[in-house]
Amino acid sequence: MTLFTPLVLPNGSTLPNRIAKAAMEENMADADHAPSEHLMRLYEAWAEGGAGLLISGNVMVDSRAMTGPGGVVLEDDEQLARFERWARIGRAKGAQFWLQINHPGRQMQSNLGQPTWAPSSVALELGNLSKRFATPQEMTPAVIQDVIERFTRTAQLGEQAGFTGVEIHAAHGYLLSQFLSPLTNQRNDQWGGSLENRARLLLEIVKAVRAVVSPGFAVAVKLNSADFQRGGFSAEDAQQVVRLLNGLNVDLVELSGGSYEAPAMQGQARDGRTLAREAYFLEFAREIRAVASMPVMVTGGIRRAPVAQQVLDSGIEMVGIGTALAIDPNLPRDWQLGLGSAPQLPPITWNNKVLASLANMAVVKYQLHQLSQGRDSQPGVSPLWALVTQQVKDLFRTRQYRRRMERRQAR
Repeated sequence: MTLFTPLVLPNGSTLPNRIAKAAMEENMADADHAPSEHLMRLYEAWAEGGAGLLISGNVMVDSRAMTGPGGVVLEDDEQLARFERWARIGRAKGAQFWLQINHPGRQMQSNLGQPTWAPSSVALELGNLSKRFATPQEMTPAVIQDVIERFTRTAQLGEQAGFTGVEIHAAHGYLLSQFLSPLTNQRNDQWGGSLENRARLLLEIVKAVRAVVSPGFAVAVKLNSADFQRGGFSAEDAQQVVRLLNGLNVDLVELSGGSYEAPAMQGQARDGRTLAREAYFLEFAREIRAVASMPVMVTGGIRRAPVAQQVLDSGIEMVGIGTALAIDPNLPRDWQLGLGSAPQLPPITWNNKVLASLANMAVVKYQLHQLSQGRDSQPGVSPLWALVTQQVKDLFRTRQYRRRMERRQAR
């Protein structure tokens, strides 16, 4: 099995190769939270680059619950034509194109001006940056049911628009990940306590989505291999959740890890159980592979073809690549031609790990912005410049978002 061997999914559809463009948060929506022209151009570059699967950045299921002010939202059919065009662009060269659908829970900045909901009223701990996030309200049963319906509706609209699947985001400290972790889920009802209860929301969403989409439409789950926080969601928990997913017609499980508080997805894993700088979560993925009935994908730091092949040789079916494809969207095509491309960002060695994490995300977004304008990436950009530039853009987009939400509420 090589990187360019097709993969037949449980639903019967085929991925033309084993390389996936993993989700990265682009924050490139237009003023209506639909895919912008820049976002279309970015995905055109990735489609031409040769990956067998493209997974979008966060597509929010609720415009009141955003991971960032420039996020794409698919909650009704008002902008469906824009999504249809986005789907056509992503699929134009034969790749499958899935929407990563998500709800931030407590990981939503308070300056967006919206109520923050989470499984329990547990605030984020980010040092001096904690004040950017409100202490969340504990979700009521009605709010939980609304979230289930919104994930389901977004998946339904995604299929209607021409996407070939959805990936339900239950990692990186967002809402479904918050339900899974005993640190953030301190409920004592059917949605909290035992792991089976903490996994209930994810399982109910998977079942509801699977019930309304066609059999050939892919339903995938992105799951933390671990939270990398003491007392949090563990590797053993992840294995048990995959066992619970086994009977639900899930087409793929992508393994990542971490959250805003412990950004392991950026190579900051705290327990040392990772390959140096590349394939951060491969050891965890091998453990998941032993219990999973569906294909498994591992994402995190992969940038060289030999490492990607090592992932496949270990029994993992798919390789997810993020940052390297932000630098070089043609990486899969280069590898197929036998070129030894291995794009990399310079490490950020700031003492403040939270700021370093924000700077790392800003540097990646800078590359995405370059590609979206038809320019070459600039991996050597100053992290400080990228961070300041991103903060200024976010301030503008935040004001734009608040005005839009105020107009909607005034209707």
